Amino acid sequence: MKMKKWGVVAAAFALVASLGLFGCSSEEPADQPAGDEAAYTLLEEGKLVIATSPDYPPFENLVDGEMVGFEIDLAKAICEKLGLTPEFKQLQFDAIVTAVAAGGQCDVGLSGFSITPERLQEIDFTASYYVDDLGIAVMKDSGITAENLEEMLSAEGVKIAVQSGTTGEAQMLEDYPNAIIVPYGNSTDSFAAMQAGQVLAVCTNLAVVNRTVAEAYTDAVVVKSIATGEEYGIAVSKDNAGLTAAINAALAELEADGTIAAIAANWF
Repeated sequence: MKMKKWGVVAAAFALVASLGLFGCSSEEPADQPAGDEAAYTLLEEGKLVIATSPDYPPFENLVDGEMVGFEIDLAKAICEKLGLTPEFKQLQFDAIVTAVAAGGQCDVGLSGFSITPERLQEIDFTASYYVDDLGIAVMKDSGITAENLEEMLSAEGVKIAVQSGTTGEAQMLEDYPNAIIVPYGNSTDSFAAMQAGQVLAVCTNLAVVNRTVAEAYTDAVVVKSIATGEEYGIAVSKDNAGLTAAINAALAELEADGTIAAIAANWF
């Protein structure tokens, strides 16, 4: 999700070149020289606290009170590589980057974050592990089709739902300046508003639009995909470069041994 990506990549699963493994440390790393990227701090020794907004299937979602999804399984695999226990902390999406930057609430943010220049001003990102586009959905009985979509959404005062702080929001503001872009705290509320007739369309990341329409809102349809090539990364504090390096090393191993591909095949 989120603030438009500046580059388009060719592969669906992009990772940086493999890094060497980095050691783990507790909140007070001992005998580590200043600037040593092998050292990192955690809120609690042996645990990685992961802020996420579980309303974004198939990346993260709540099912019978349990967090499930592609990124949930990926986080667990990363923690296994690092010898850490994952602890998922639920936050509203648009509060996660701030929480990571400020510290004290979580170690990382993992919630379908597109790597963007704007976000990189506040936090660092790991290597990319997934690439997605944007999609627009409407109700089947709305009268909107792929052929008349541009005309309908360009009309003065048309309301389009987005998730607050996402690339979908930025894209709709850019593409449909005459429309009223209505931000919601999560994608579920965006779809509910459309079904209730409060907005005409929803824009969010394509994988989420496809899954939501297929499983939860079968009376809606995807009418447009927008090729933005957004790379997803894990948000980490700029003060914790060693943690970014350690997660990158874990991601490189998980890509090399086929784990990321296997997790993706289970969710997409």
